[in-house]
Amino acid sequence: MKLRVSVIGTGYLGATHAACMSAMGFDVIGVDIDATKIELLSRGKVPFYEPGLEELLQQEIASGRLTFSTDFQAIKEADVHFICVGTPQSENSLAADMKYVDAALDAIAPICKPGSLVVGKSTVPVGTAARLRSKLLTINPKVDLAWNPEFLREGFAVEDTLHPNRLVVGVTTDEAENKLKAIYAKNLSENTPWVRADLPTSELVKVAANSFLATKISFINAMAEVCEAAGGDVTVLAKAIGYDPRIGSRFLQAGIGFGGGCLPKDIRAFMARAGELGADQALEFLREIDSINLRARQRVIELVRKDLSDNLTGKKITVLGAAFKPDSDDVRDSPALDIAVQIAAAGAQVTIHDPKAIAPAKKRFPALGFAEDVEVALKGADLVLHLTEWKQYRELDPVKVKALVASPIIIDGRNALDREAWIAAGWKFRALGRS
Repeated sequence: MKLRVSVIGTGYLGATHAACMSAMGFDVIGVDIDATKIELLSRGKVPFYEPGLEELLQQEIASGRLTFSTDFQAIKEADVHFICVGTPQSENSLAADMKYVDAALDAIAPICKPGSLVVGKSTVPVGTAARLRSKLLTINPKVDLAWNPEFLREGFAVEDTLHPNRLVVGVTTDEAENKLKAIYAKNLSENTPWVRADLPTSELVKVAANSFLATKISFINAMAEVCEAAGGDVTVLAKAIGYDPRIGSRFLQAGIGFGGGCLPKDIRAFMARAGELGADQALEFLREIDSINLRARQRVIELVRKDLSDNLTGKKITVLGAAFKPDSDDVRDSPALDIAVQIAAAGAQVTIHDPKAIAPAKKRFPALGFAEDVEVALKGADLVLHLTEWKQYRELDPVKVKALVASPIIIDGRNALDREAWIAAGWKFRALGRS
């Protein structure tokens, strides 16, 4: 019998998971309390930018396997229910806000059919799964709960869901594991590594992975600070240590640091939870990781003042990039947007360009200047900041661009541009960690 799937929450994670589960051959119902979001998705429109997702969504809706609803009763015949709601940082602490996860469980627990499985995919503090399972069994003792953390990279979410590099499942029974193996049978046929864990370990895997990545990014940014002080070149340093197979070259690109809706809030929530468990000293290093990450943004602003003036009032500064990373329109905790806001607050006349993130950036900071065309954004600039490494910016012709600006000064906040080409074209070129 083909399993029927429901997805609770249709944001970035939920919409992607629903479309991909449908593409894997399941009948899928996605539910959400946000009627506007459901209406958009039902028409095959994605309310955010993710390469390939809208095309897949339209394909699966047309197939008849994928539908969306605001009525939670629509999920009652599903065999597997994936909880894919957000866990943002709490307003008054570093901890994760669990109200959406709890609300999702409360909504579906009474109506899940006997023998069905609730599967959490949201990133949660360790201990959440056991707490929710106990609550679920009290309400509906013939339903079980498992945890299956997501490892999506924005910009590659469809590929990461259809062809994950590993599958981690936190289960308490063989029956729950077997049901998840049936869900992921196609992935297992492709020899995707399968890791069975207990509930707390499965929760810890995601935050541990994000903490390690954050550590690697902040490490190379710390080395960039040392390189600047010593007259070294962090890009050469990164290349050299990256050849060591124990280290690897991934995430060793010095710049303005990490942002987005996952890494910053996840490491902070991890620290908060460790403190609750009495293990806060074990994660004390993450406080410095967070500090290094935020300091990278300030170092860019210091370079701007060094090249222009301590008084930025009236200076025209073009910011290339608003999203926290390329191939995304996500501006949550975006280092690029944070720098732009701080420079504007210092009196500069800021114009921001981004291939996909202008609308969400403008919604968040309507007082900033924006330009839909990159050449318009560059016109008359006293200084250019390259802060999101979109391919479009790497392909800019420095000779042509020089004719547009008032002063050819560029700060490469991502160490992604061809420094020699820009210098040869007559630009004053700066980058973090390079003399």
